[in-house]
Amino acid sequence: MQKGFFFVLSVVLVAGLAWYNQACTNSSAGSSSPDQIPERISYNFDIRPILSDKCLACHGPDANKREAGLRLDIAENAYAALKENPAAHALVPGRPELSEVYLRITSDDTATVMPPPSSNLKLTQREIRLIEAWIKQGAPYEKHWSFVAPRKPARPMVSQTNWPRNEIDYFILQKQEQKGLKPNEEADKEHLLRRLSLDLTGLPPSLEQMDRFLADASPKAYETMVDQLLKSPAYGEKMALHWLDLARYADSHGYQDDGYRTQWPWRDWVIHAFNKNMRYNDFVTWQLAGDLLPGSNKEQLLATGFNRNHKITEEGGVIPEEYRIMYVTDRNDLFGKGLLGVTLECAHCHDHKYDPFSQKEYYRLFAFFNNVSEVGIESVIGGPDTYAKKPLMEISNDDVKGILSFVNKRDTNRLIVSVMGDLDTTRKTYVLKRGAYDDPGEEVQPGTPTAILPFDPSYPKNRLGLAKWLFDRRNPLTARVYVNLLWQEFFGKGIVKTSGDFGMQGELPSHPQLLDWLAVDFMEHGWDIKRLVRQMVTSATYRQSAVVTPEKLATDPDNILLARGPRYRIHAEFVRDLVLSSSGLLNPTVGGPSVKPYQPAGLWEGATSGRGLLSMYVQDHGPSLYRRGMYTLIKRTVPPPAMAIFDASNRDLCETKRLKTNTPLQALVMMNDPAVLEASRVLAARLLQERGDVPGKIGKAFRLIVSRKPTEQELGILHDYYENARKKLTKTGVDKALAVGEYPIPAGLDRTQLAALMRVVTTIYNLEETITKS
Repeated sequence: MQKGFFFVLSVVLVAGLAWYNQACTNSSAGSSSPDQIPERISYNFDIRPILSDKCLACHGPDANKREAGLRLDIAENAYAALKENPAAHALVPGRPELSEVYLRITSDDTATVMPPPSSNLKLTQREIRLIEAWIKQGAPYEKHWSFVAPRKPARPMVSQTNWPRNEIDYFILQKQEQKGLKPNEEADKEHLLRRLSLDLTGLPPSLEQMDRFLADASPKAYETMVDQLLKSPAYGEKMALHWLDLARYADSHGYQDDGYRTQWPWRDWVIHAFNKNMRYNDFVTWQLAGDLLPGSNKEQLLATGFNRNHKITEEGGVIPEEYRIMYVTDRNDLFGKGLLGVTLECAHCHDHKYDPFSQKEYYRLFAFFNNVSEVGIESVIGGPDTYAKKPLMEISNDDVKGILSFVNKRDTNRLIVSVMGDLDTTRKTYVLKRGAYDDPGEEVQPGTPTAILPFDPSYPKNRLGLAKWLFDRRNPLTARVYVNLLWQEFFGKGIVKTSGDFGMQGELPSHPQLLDWLAVDFMEHGWDIKRLVRQMVTSATYRQSAVVTPEKLATDPDNILLARGPRYRIHAEFVRDLVLSSSGLLNPTVGGPSVKPYQPAGLWEGATSGRGLLSMYVQDHGPSLYRRGMYTLIKRTVPPPAMAIFDASNRDLCETKRLKTNTPLQALVMMNDPAVLEASRVLAARLLQERGDVPGKIGKAFRLIVSRKPTEQELGILHDYYENARKKLTKTGVDKALAVGEYPIPAGLDRTQLAALMRVVTTIYNLEETITKS
């Protein structure tokens, strides 16, 4: 029977590919030669990437690694006479033939050529020509683009003036026209609704939504659907997911014992904040310093759980101060990567090798987080009193009836959450030599990297002052970084591809003017997240068909120019959500303690110290089995296996961008996961209980899962498969297939028909299109 399953799956996939290829239409596309040198050389976009990749490891910010006393990232140093040869200069503006940089990179002498052969680095001919042209133009330096506060550029002029729907489209279209590309036509309504629903709620559209949208012929039908989905409680759940990755939220303390923690009320707050459209500046300020706000309340205190999501040890025999320093380091690195989009952690042990951050500046920022009233180890693994660590807050039944009404507390048990709270006195902070906790050097005061924005002396020197600095309109990174994260959520990759690194080693923005326009517009409109989301999803850029022609694939294989709609696999949690939602099994309850659905036996038991609540996996039952993926309990040392296979974060550290892999294990999960098989059985049973013929039931299943009507060919293949399975299934095969899962089978159904239709539904779940946003 498995042979038949694989046969029909391959046939359906081939049929789908045939349909996909037939949908492709020819279009003209041209592109400029990649070897072409721009008329005006930009230091930021043409020269700095070369220096960063090939030169700055030895001639950059890190004084300890600097060779020959030469620093090429600062103009004054590069123009100055060389220490080893005062008669020569690394750069002579306008004169490449007198510039040692140019002479060395063009030398044939292995003793003098740069980079040296031992580095295994070599400049391309185009890179050499760029440097030559730059020197001829005066070798002008610029401050790194991301460290300059954004200014709102004028809307660009475009030829195809009837295409843009909002400002985003003008910037996108301008780049396309420069490369000789044209945007795709708008996606059909079925694909567009599915894309929108997955992006705004993480769930496929319901049949009622599909029918209503298809029947709505008004010009504002799409915008109306956008507004409805933005009001859905599922919007907050979907939007929370990227923030949970960034904030390294998990349900265990980590390290070897990896005991249980009750940090989930903070997760409920995040969902609540997105649903009520809390402004981004308040959203982050509460999380950084809610406890320090004047007249701070319990909701603001709960928000500070953001900085207590890190791993906390419960192992006896550790050195407390070593682990306390690790906790502070984690917060500091999260602030750099998640909120500033820079790799501050690289300055933990020494000056940053590429970005202008000194080790001293790292520990000045560290000082803001170093005053928390905490210890390296508070208790060993134990009972409910160890589920949160001091400083902590207790959430009472009265709280959830009042100010914390969004917390889904289901019983009267004591509920505690780790939050922030500072000491009454100031703990001294030192530069730690080589990053070692027990080797303090110079004492430092709280401060911020000067290259980003000097700390305003009028701000308090605590986390609240740091939040004010973060949202200072002169800060060049805050708005850019979050706008980029949201762009990544809806288009698959950020305008800056390296969403956690806007520094010298990060990717350059594909559309720098668009990024700056969005960042400034975001600030001008009060950091309104829902408004920003709406801007993105109502743009013509977002609404394009994902069909790609051979010409566009050759010209822009990675879709950097966005001349077609986004197409990529949905996140691990949403794979589960799609299966549960389309089958009718989904429990829509928002928030509450994390749950333990089906999982292969022995995983926790094989990686445990044998102590604590999480030493053995005790599966949940009933409605808890059918919660959304984001509510699955995350044990850091053994994360949920099915979600890990689909690239979910294990939440060890701040993560701003998930991997997107394509592996055989993912196919095996979809074919064998009890959750998928049970959902197939439940949906098949519900369809058999309805009136109508088998093709109609298969067509409905296809719509529920794939969110479009099947073609006649697809429907014919699936119906033939159903008939073939119905005739060949044995009683043993039927009993084995229907035994999966705990949800009861309705009485009175033909079990052979149920097993056959279940196989058809499983096949639909296993289509690539099912788990792909396109």
